Amino acid sequence: MGERNVGVAMDFSACSKAALRWAATNLARRGDRLVLVHVNPSYQIEQGVVHLWEQDGSPLIPLYEFSNPLITKRYGVSPDNETLDILAQVANQRQVEVVAKVYWGDPMKKICEGIEKIPLHCLVVGSRGLSKVKRALLGSVSSYVVNHATCPVTVVKESAF
Repeated sequence: MGERNVGVAMDFSACSKAALRWAATNLARRGDRLVLVHVNPSYQIEQGVVHLWEQDGSPLIPLYEFSNPLITKRYGVSPDNETLDILAQVANQRQVEVVAKVYWGDPMKKICEGIEKIPLHCLVVGSRGLSKVKRALLGSVSSYVVNHATCPVTVVKESAF
């Protein structure tokens, strides 16, 4: 089995951290690359860097850069300590390469695009557990991705971890 790209959709919410924990514990294994996929819905990035990557997203950002606030600020991302701790743990304990990829635009479309372009062998997403009514109105990112992804998708409920 060669290197796999294991994706985790990350918006730094509790449910996306549950998905990250689940992937780190149950999926990631030595030699894999764990790819954190984050989508910034807003285009207001003061640095003016965003237009370079608006189409295809950021380059793959290694964990040591993703842990540096000066660097992540350029991408309009501010990862919290809990997320960085989980990433450092999986990198050290499992010998997994951790990278992040930042996109700008519609999370549903960009996550599906990332699956093909990175490319990801599988993807883990958190589920917010919206009520049926809210899901019908808002459309859930996880259900869209499950229906449109070109790789296996695991949906992790927050309560599962």
